[in-house]
Amino acid sequence: MELLARPAAAASSSCARPSLQLPAPGTSRPRRPGFPTLRAAAAAAIAAEPQSNEQQNIIMETEVFACPVCYEPLMRKGPPGINLPAIYRSGFKCSKCNKSFTSKDIFLDLTVTAGTKEYSEQKPARTELFRSPLVSFLYERGWRQNFNRSGFPGLDEEFQMAQDYFQPIAGGILLDVSCGSGLFTRKFAKSGTYSAVIALDFSENMLRQCYEFIKQDDSLLNVNLALVRADISRLPFASCSVDAIHAGAAIHCWPSPSNAVAEISRVLRPGGVFVGTTFLSSPRNNPFSVEALRPLRQIVGPVNTSYNYFTEGELEDLCKSCGLVNYSSNVQRSFIMFSGQKPY
Repeated sequence: MELLARPAAAASSSCARPSLQLPAPGTSRPRRPGFPTLRAAAAAAIAAEPQSNEQQNIIMETEVFACPVCYEPLMRKGPPGINLPAIYRSGFKCSKCNKSFTSKDIFLDLTVTAGTKEYSEQKPARTELFRSPLVSFLYERGWRQNFNRSGFPGLDEEFQMAQDYFQPIAGGILLDVSCGSGLFTRKFAKSGTYSAVIALDFSENMLRQCYEFIKQDDSLLNVNLALVRADISRLPFASCSVDAIHAGAAIHCWPSPSNAVAEISRVLRPGGVFVGTTFLSSPRNNPFSVEALRPLRQIVGPVNTSYNYFTEGELEDLCKSCGLVNYSSNVQRSFIMFSGQKPY
């Protein structure tokens, strides 16, 4: 059952920007050779920068991560920084419920079910599809490129369109939710526009593919870039903690778009910007129009197709109902890029 994400009463009640000590955008630590795997990256970092026991065991409140159960800030034991080697070498624990989170894999698992041994659950088929190793492998090797048949303008143009929307929050923290194999994650990270980029997906195999592409460019292993597994309807971030959220070709796959956009609105800082792209509802991808389905819904209840396809009016209504303002959009055939802003 979908959980309606509500901030805990003890969670941050104000949206004041916390102090975050990160390298300036576009800068990086001296590049270390190799990094064939994340374990090797961590080992190289330890060898190159020996730390005292006191430094290695330092415990601090995290810059942005929060517990997905109670939304309290996570306490972090290990080196600071939102980058792959530092997060891999760190342990995380909720300051309230004591739930622990680790990066045993190449990503930090911040789902509610992280660490469970017996319990498992299945998401809707459209969500489970992208957890498949085969689909994750194919996504950047032909699958995503076929979107141009529906009017998607192409990766470079989509990236530039998103960057235009994100201009007001340059220098802030960006979440690339439902990042897939990291097509846009890598572009955002290399742009130097943001103080940190966090790639987030529910699919373990998509995140593994994301890392496979990242490790082909050593420079990306030294910038403020992190991989996080999380549920879009239960974002593991404090309220009012991030500046920008990008969701490329994603909302039609989400189990509950309304819960997801509500969560996006919760974690954005005042003035923060959300940008998403999706397929508009059309006879090509949805043989029944909204008007045609309305009488049927009144008789038999909700009528679902494989994916959630919306009209432009529905997307605008959803954003506004979740507290976002200054809605705008760009439409090309069945493609739409839409944006909303968290009010000041």
